[in-house]
This record gives sequence, C-alpha cells and structure tokens, in this order.
Amino acid sequence: MKISINSMAKINFGLNIVEKRSDGFHNLETIFYPIELCDKLTFEKADFFSFSSNIPTLDIDPSNLVIKAFNIVEKYIGKKLNAKITLEKNIPIGGGLGGGSSNAAHTLVSIPLLFGFEIPQDFLRNMALTLGSDVPFFIKPIPSYASSRGEILEPISFDINKPLLIVNPKIHISTKWAFQNITPRKPGVNLKDIIQNNNNFSDYKNTVRNDFEDLVIKTYPELNKLKSSLYDFGAEFVLMSGSGSTFFAIFSDLEMADYAKQFFEKKYFCYLKANENE
Repeated sequence: MKISINSMAKINFGLNIVEKRSDGFHNLETIFYPIELCDKLTFEKADFFSFSSNIPTLDIDPSNLVIKAFNIVEKYIGKKLNAKITLEKNIPIGGGLGGGSSNAAHTLVSIPLLFGFEIPQDFLRNMALTLGSDVPFFIKPIPSYASSRGEILEPISFDINKPLLIVNPKIHISTKWAFQNITPRKPGVNLKDIIQNNNNFSDYKNTVRNDFEDLVIKTYPELNKLKSSLYDFGAEFVLMSGSGSTFFAIFSDLEMADYAKQFFEKKYFCYLKANENE
C-alpha cells in the first residue's frame, strides 16, 4: 500500500503577537490561508523505517518534523511501525510558509491510514500542537481565524480571488529567534472583524499588519526594498508571512503579477497563483 499526498503551504494574512504567556509561548491572532504551493509526501509500508528527501540535510536533521510526527504516532500505538517516507520538498524552508508544519500534520494523518488504525481527533490535535503552534491548522487546511497559540481555529469565509505572488528571498528566519525578540502589542481591531467588514485589499495597507515584519526588516534591511518593489510593480497589498522571510503580494491584474514574477524569479524563489481555481 502506498499513500501519496500534497502537503500545502499557507500564508498569514495578518499576524498580531498579543502577549507573552506564563508558559513561555505567545498569544496571537492571525488568518491562516492555504495556498496550492505544496510538497509531496509518499508513505509506504516497509521492512524497516526510512526517510529520504530531495534536500539531503533534512535526512539527518534531528529537528525534522516528519520524523518527530512519525515517532509520536508510533508511541501512541505502542508498537514499532516500519515505513518508507519520501518527501519532495518544494516549499522554501524557514520562509514563514509552514512547510515543515504541513509535512508533520500530513504524517500524523497518513501513518494511521497506512497501518489501518484511527487516532481520535482530539488526540490528533494535541499531538499536532506538541510539534508546533500552526501544525493543528494543517490537519484540515481551510481559511481560518486562529487565536491563542494558533491552535484555536475558527473557519471563516475569506477568499483571495485575485492573482497572488509569493516571493521568498532565500533568507532563513528562525521562528524561535523571531519570538524571542518580538515585543508583543495588543491590536486595536480584531483581525477577523477587519477581514469580514472589508473586501478591498488595497485598504488593508492601513489595517492589517505582521508584527514580525519590522523586526525582520530591521535585521535584514534589503527586505524593505523587496516590499517596496512589489508595490512598485502594481501590487494592491504586500505583507510578510509568518516569521518571514517570504512576502506575498496581491495584484488586481494577472499580467502585472506575472511581470513581477519574471523580474523577481531571476534572484528569488517565486510562486504565482493566478486565481482561485488554480
């Protein structure tokens, strides 16, 4: 038996770091929005466990979330599970797009399917949360308003039905570093209320922010030029995703978005979602 699955990325349409908690984590609010940029995971039964990918360093990385997820499932079932896991990595690593978290979530879901047992949803979500604050979202990746650490999810009606350009400048940002250096600030307006009361993306420039953006741009000033350049190419709205360094830009015109992609892909990783059906 073989299971092959596409492991989707996400963007954060706004990210407010509200306060630091007594347990060391942070309360936040964000809009998780899945995008079709994806990795491919394949799971097969085997005589022994193995993991391989098209990124050699991942194969021996002790922080590999796929292996961590597999180990958690194995511990839950209480017996040795032998599987061959293959990962084709397309989502930039350390870019704020949730690739590793997505891979972990799909491993939690796929291994029980492969071996014919079930994990109750509440257990599954608790397992996911031990791996990362955004891993629970990828169990069922639909547009959602997220609060607390990011694990309290409320599905929302929100669709970016315009050309969406993803630009990753190939700068790896540590999520741990970002949270250690961020200064929380309570938002004036709830993100969910902003999204539901306005569908004009150009208006979001004054209301939707990513609290990590100033910190990351201060550390890597070239990212401010990237953001400005995306606006120069005609984007209606530009924002950093997650803890960076990826930026997403929403365009009203596909031709302008494609022109921007052709320019930036000479130097950076780019992905263009033409419309809601792609």
